[in-house]
Amino acid sequence: MARAASRAMPIDRPEGGEPGGSPQPLLHASVYEDLRGRMITGKIVPGVGLSTRTLALELGVSQMPVRDALSRLAAEGAVQIRSKRKIEVPPMTPERFTDLLDCRLLLEPEAAVRALPHITQARLAHLRQIDAALDRAIREGDVIGYMESNFAFHFNIYRTNGRQTLNRLIETLWLQFGPFMRVVYGRYGTANLIDQHRIALDAIEARDAAALRRAIASDIADGMGLIGRGPWGPLTHA
Repeated sequence: MARAASRAMPIDRPEGGEPGGSPQPLLHASVYEDLRGRMITGKIVPGVGLSTRTLALELGVSQMPVRDALSRLAAEGAVQIRSKRKIEVPPMTPERFTDLLDCRLLLEPEAAVRALPHITQARLAHLRQIDAALDRAIREGDVIGYMESNFAFHFNIYRTNGRQTLNRLIETLWLQFGPFMRVVYGRYGTANLIDQHRIALDAIEARDAAALRRAIASDIADGMGLIGRGPWGPLTHA
């Protein structure tokens, strides 16, 4: 699990967005990707209702593209829409936790290993820059920065594999656990976590696929273990 990079470092955004020649599809895609990014990096948290009016004001758009974006996020399991006034992150349950953990362990180590042959020295140097900035974020207690750079680190590896469908599936998983990670990072902190990113970097440098697979799997287990100790029920699978 990553320690986060400083705000000065560029943060990768989630992949996606709809091509289109007219402003309306581009606007809807932009709003969707913005809200998707907020979910993944923990800027939207569980237990807080989402208001289409408030989000529209924040984004400087009408409520229509916000409603469209929230509908898409609901289809991906990131939010629940119970009514126009009742939109929120779905609760974490033991069953949902186990499903997310199993899927992450199935997909993410494989995505990293498939990326390994394509990670250039320049890409490795960039990953090391992110890792070097992580300590500063921990010292500063920058939880949002932590979340943003954790995403940046993982997807700077995964996207090198060129498997857009695989990486998009992984992003969908991150949508569902990101809000909970924001809460547990704020509650328990991150300073005592093993730096699995450093281990992953050493594995990439050595071109050791098995070691990289283990590092990514351990990183996932560490992070999801924090959710497992969270206030969402008897989550013991970590």
